[in-house]
Amino acid sequence: MELIEHLGLGFATALTWGNLFYCLIGVFLGTLIGVLPGLGPTATIAMLLPITFTLPPVSALIMLAGIYYGSQYGGSTTAILVNLPGEAASVVTTLDGYQMARQGRAGVALATAAIGSFFAGTVATLLLALFAPPLADVALKFGPADYFSLMVLGLVASIVLAHGSLLHAFGMVLLGLLLGLIGTDVNSGMQRYTFDVPALADGIGFVTVAMGMFGLGEIIRNLENEATRSVIAKEITSLMPTKEDWKRMIPPILRGTALGSAVGILPGSGSIMGSFASYSLEKKVSKYSKEFGKGAIEGVAGPESANNAGAQTSFIPMLTLGIPSNPVMALMIGAMIIQGIQPGPLVITEQPALFWGIITSMWIGNLFLLILNLPLIGIWVRIIMVPYHLLYPAILVFCAIGVFSLNNTEFDVYLMALFGFIGYILSKLDCEPAPMLLGFILGPMMEEYLRRALLLSRGDPLTFIQRPISATMLVLAALAMVAVLLPAIRKTREEAFQEE
Repeated sequence: MELIEHLGLGFATALTWGNLFYCLIGVFLGTLIGVLPGLGPTATIAMLLPITFTLPPVSALIMLAGIYYGSQYGGSTTAILVNLPGEAASVVTTLDGYQMARQGRAGVALATAAIGSFFAGTVATLLLALFAPPLADVALKFGPADYFSLMVLGLVASIVLAHGSLLHAFGMVLLGLLLGLIGTDVNSGMQRYTFDVPALADGIGFVTVAMGMFGLGEIIRNLENEATRSVIAKEITSLMPTKEDWKRMIPPILRGTALGSAVGILPGSGSIMGSFASYSLEKKVSKYSKEFGKGAIEGVAGPESANNAGAQTSFIPMLTLGIPSNPVMALMIGAMIIQGIQPGPLVITEQPALFWGIITSMWIGNLFLLILNLPLIGIWVRIIMVPYHLLYPAILVFCAIGVFSLNNTEFDVYLMALFGFIGYILSKLDCEPAPMLLGFILGPMMEEYLRRALLLSRGDPLTFIQRPISATMLVLAALAMVAVLLPAIRKTREEAFQEE
């Protein structure tokens, strides 16, 4: 009964004309950036953060959330028609989606992706509504030591779940933590690692880092690969799956939704991991495993459901614990702080309209996406065919304007360019940037909770193992590190990375 009352409050908030408009804008922009390779949700949300200063908190967060889960829809369009994923989570969709398009079944592949995404998004939002409040109640029992240990577990999980070399992932987290320390120490008032540069006294803005690493770095990488783009030029006719298609796609959609919902809560890139895990699962359980890689509809239905479910359940730790599970959630936390809202379990009790308004807007947004995606396929195809060297100057201008508007200083623009170059170099070294951004966001928070815990315990470090919740988190972090260091697991991880 209480849940129905809360959902009623959420719908009353989300169904206002203003919030409906921003929800529609968010999912439309999300689809658009998903369609355009090289401009992911992280960079787009970072660019739009300055705009949200003037919006009401609920409208701003509804729009930013719509951009994120909307991009999961749009990414499948380029994956199917261009063999180039518009979003990282759509990488797996290229394997069978593009082959279906080459066989003249692009319409069925796009419809399968849209239907699977809609179902998964709807179910994942229901899970968010059911499990977020109880989790927030548990989080209210957390003390400073517990939060510190939870963040340690989150960073360890981002190392364990990152792609590629374990050493690279550890180095990226460490780099993020060090960058997060730059600025003025809150307690002593002393400047740290600023190298006597006055502009660094307030630290480095996470928008600057995100735009550089994910925006400019991605632009450079896409300019290298522009010649490889090949759009399916055949006219897209029938969008309706056949009876046999429905029979083959429903089980993968159900399995992908369940798997993606579970994986999305984990720190790291839940939607990406969910899509890869779903594809592997479907390949093992399907009667048509020999068709995978040659146009199997299961290879589109499962991963597309998993990545959308993962995108929406990743809001659970962000809204209830104030802990980002991926870089986009880190930016969402930044948006909440900018709006004067302290992320964490108190959001549900102190800002119920905001919390439930965001959740119910996801149902509305998923309906908008289903309506938008299929009728507008022709428009998306035309956008894809625009040469990338004509698009990237506009993207660069928006990035520069967005960063400059934060503090009205040229230094931030130069800093963004520096991080863009660093992001490109790191990609060449096969270093995934997501753990770095998580370390950058969580670093200052970890330091603050560490100091609070030690002050309360009068400097006794045993407080971290004397509190049951904190000790449990640290044990889980240690077990995760030990497990991933085992020779068999390390070998499997390296082989999987080499295959990618």
